[in-house]
Amino acid sequence: MPDMPTDIVYTWVDDTWPGYADTLARYAATGHDLNPNRTRDNLDLLKYSMRSLVHCPWVRRVYLVTASPQIPRWLNPNAEGLSVIHHDAILEPRFLPTFNSFAILSALYRLEGLSDRFVYVEDDMLFGRPVTMADFLTEDGKVRLFPRLRFAQPPAAADRADLSPWNRSLAYSNALLDGAFAPARRREVNHVPLLIDKRWWAQMCDRWAGDFEHTRASRFRASRNVVPEYLYPWFLYYTGRGTMMTPARTLADSAYVPLENTPFITALALWRAGALHPKFIALNDGFGAHPRKGVERAARHWLERAFPVRSRFEL
Repeated sequence: MPDMPTDIVYTWVDDTWPGYADTLARYAATGHDLNPNRTRDNLDLLKYSMRSLVHCPWVRRVYLVTASPQIPRWLNPNAEGLSVIHHDAILEPRFLPTFNSFAILSALYRLEGLSDRFVYVEDDMLFGRPVTMADFLTEDGKVRLFPRLRFAQPPAAADRADLSPWNRSLAYSNALLDGAFAPARRREVNHVPLLIDKRWWAQMCDRWAGDFEHTRASRFRASRNVVPEYLYPWFLYYTGRGTMMTPARTLADSAYVPLENTPFITALALWRAGALHPKFIALNDGFGAHPRKGVERAARHWLERAFPVRSRFEL
């Protein structure tokens, strides 16, 4: 299993692409739907993430999944080993356009030519040092799962109007897990690359087929959606195909960097990520509506120092 071909799949979007903001506004119904933290691309994080693939020489092919007709301005779409795929290749026309990351992620396993096993990487994730399949799999072939200290919302919170769609969907995903396995408090899963087996993913989608249909039909994150990147790890755990690392191991292997408009907070988080030299780094956009230019410059400077060498994917 360690020698199986393994691809990387990225998801990405840029809300400054001509016409995208108008389309987004036409379908949006709530303030959450217009949250720029989920659609902004002000730091070219995907570019640096692709540079960080130097730490992953085992990757066979890279897929970039995005809204049609978007392509990053710095990206060479004809680069060797790269496929740029738009949403209409994996989702039915009745679900498009979609702005729901849950819906998009749920359908990635349908990509034509995709390896049977692949690593899902969000565009704000970076590889901080050399990574091998042993960082994703135990010696007996179980997927390593990385829990946070924080517990996810319980099922009773699935319809709480005061919670974000993300947290309501976590609560609903817990309700599904409770019904299928046993009631339990479960920790959230850390924001790190996720190893996915297409067969097991398809089994998960089949098990909760109606819930995934509802999720794909939701153009934005909504109540009673499934959070695939949370449900899948726990599905693997309960079916004996995944093993939970300790929270201490999660902290040792990964760094979560909140990019905030407060310079001190962002500077401290970036310093910590550099000092710890973890395998996985996530730079999460928390800028809100108006990112401070000074903080953006500091983040860009850190990225350029950490990943200065251009990848073969750049023009």
